[in-house]
Amino acid sequence: MTRKIIVAAAQTGPVLTDDIATGIAEACDMVRRASEQGVDIICFSELFLSPFFPNRLERNFHKWFLTLPDERTQPLFDIARQHNMAVIFPYGERDGQHFYNATAVVDSDGRLCGTYRKTHIPAIFPSNLKGGTGSYEKFYFTPGDDYPVFKVKGVKVGVQICYDRKFPEGSRALAVQGAEILFMPICAASYGETKLRDQAWDVPLRSRAYENGTFVVAVNRAGDEKGRHHLGRSMIINPIGAEVLVEGGEDSSELLVQTLDLDDVNAAQTSLPWWRDRRPDTYGVLAGGEARTRSR
Repeated sequence: MTRKIIVAAAQTGPVLTDDIATGIAEACDMVRRASEQGVDIICFSELFLSPFFPNRLERNFHKWFLTLPDERTQPLFDIARQHNMAVIFPYGERDGQHFYNATAVVDSDGRLCGTYRKTHIPAIFPSNLKGGTGSYEKFYFTPGDDYPVFKVKGVKVGVQICYDRKFPEGSRALAVQGAEILFMPICAASYGETKLRDQAWDVPLRSRAYENGTFVVAVNRAGDEKGRHHLGRSMIINPIGAEVLVEGGEDSSELLVQTLDLDDVNAAQTSLPWWRDRRPDTYGVLAGGEARTRSR
């Protein structure tokens, strides 16, 4: 029996206000539009409710962080529940004295399935290039240390946030646990480095789909945010041949909707039998073991 599910990548635009309520209203509208197309799971972009504050040093950063449940965000989960839709909700999470770049996974009944915390935290030096503001995430975020898989709408899903996509180990850890869809909330900008970022945008996304035999739903921010140029180009990728099924534009918010045939996951993983031929017994060096140097 064919297993199909409809997903939406909610590509959001630049955030030019400090009012979280504005972003929630726009997100609720996207959920309504998605419901008209029968969407089962909707995913938003990284830290989509706030400006990308980590591109500067700001002492009053606490205002960008939430502890769920929060009355300001509850309308989004309420309307999603009304439309029987699960939400992949990226946000700045405060847990006591720790601050995380996180994503909550909320099932269609409004139940919080759990939270993924961004594992790989970048720092990018500023440059004189146009948009080369740099990024200071290491000043703000505590890294997560787990790769949970969540079951929503009967599908096993995992989350990787922005910079995580550059590291194949995290996505593989999720696929090994049975994840069929990897949701990747992203807030990627060019930093003026066309060849390093713009032209190579799809390479890690398609690679993670291909090498793991999973769907990838990559959701980016788009447009210019006070000199920071977000790449947009959100995309949904099939595991068979790493085919880009749908891709967004570069300049504005956009709702990308796609029906996924989950049988494609099994087809990809059996036609290219990574799982049969893997040798985890030889990968100890990836877990911090010492590399063996052979003398000749």
